[in-house]
Amino acid sequence: MRLDDPEVVRAEYSTEVGLEARRAAFATATGPSALDVLFAAVAEAQPRSCLEVGCGPGQMAARIAEELRVELVAIDISPRMVELARGRGVDARLGDVQELPFADGSFDCAVAAWMLYHVPDLDRGLGELARVLRPGGRLVASTNSIDNMSELWNLAGRTRRSEVTVFLAENAEEPLQRHFGSVERRDVIGEMTFTRASARDYVANSIAHGHLADRLPEFDEPLVVTRRMAIFVATR
Repeated sequence: MRLDDPEVVRAEYSTEVGLEARRAAFATATGPSALDVLFAAVAEAQPRSCLEVGCGPGQMAARIAEELRVELVAIDISPRMVELARGRGVDARLGDVQELPFADGSFDCAVAAWMLYHVPDLDRGLGELARVLRPGGRLVASTNSIDNMSELWNLAGRTRRSEVTVFLAENAEEPLQRHFGSVERRDVIGEMTFTRASARDYVANSIAHGHLADRLPEFDEPLVVTRRMAIFVATR
């Protein structure tokens, strides 16, 4: 099962159940917040207009709009995610990053938070993001490392991929550099703590590896794992 399979993505985000189950695990997180690092990267640009693609339930979009006082538009391919984002007061619309319904140079900043690994044609999506940014505009994109929470995934028996085939920290710079003049990587490392029950719940609600939940062996609690994520700041 691939993270960039449109049918998989459509089914996963037709409801918020899996997403919220995964997010619940972050209540135990310690160390820097990747969300705060992402937000700071947006704030640095002092944008007047911002686009978030793959906005999900709209928490980040609402924060950017409220705290930075910017004109913000958010899109998502999921009607349910658009509905939830609108419930937070976000100007959210159905849309696909591979075909953005905006004129060239429409925005000062764009945000793609943990979603570019879902895009089937990554180059097309990045090209569209570059197109709708003004000259000097900024894309802030976040993703995970292939080694994110490796302690948990090793227990579950996930086979490490020999090649990274979707947008992850290890290979994100090259496609970004094809569309943007400069690319900066900001690593975010911290920890999370799992019990046996919360570990099984997290794996069961993962998009590509839910089938591994029943393979988790007994382990001594608590299980402390390392969060490894990256925020990329790309300037047009």
